[in-house]
Amino acid sequence: MGRNNGASSIFVFLNNNYMKMKRNAVVAQSGGPSPVINASLAGVLKGCAECPEQIKTVLAAWHGVEGVLQEELINMNRQSEEELDLLMTTPASGAIGTCRYKLTPNMQEDYERILEVFRAHEVGYFFYIGGNDSMDTAAKVS
Repeated sequence: MGRNNGASSIFVFLNNNYMKMKRNAVVAQSGGPSPVINASLAGVLKGCAECPEQIKTVLAAWHGVEGVLQEELINMNRQSEEELDLLMTTPASGAIGTCRYKLTPNMQEDYERILEVFRAHEVGYFFYIGGNDSMDTAAKVS
């Protein structure tokens, strides 16, 4: 599968000079509820907390990539260890909301908007939790 110009520019932007400094992370969820969606979120949050030399703040995108596009980002650094432990066992609800929005190669404006939001919030890491469509979106953003 070929890359479009928008996805390629995001990849270059996030993996060259931008990554030399301590950056923020964005985590998002998409697709339907699954038994592990919130446990995966808790795992990302705990993992990022173990990397304070690379990651300043973890921002959750409210309702998946749509939250990135609309710049609806939630600071997740304030979550206590107890809250994260509860999140690990919370049933399939998608704690930060999910979406089924699919990025297509001809959506140049969306790729540019993602890049704009990531720049504005100093994002160097993007975690996207979900199924096959989520993997496709993550690949396009990379």
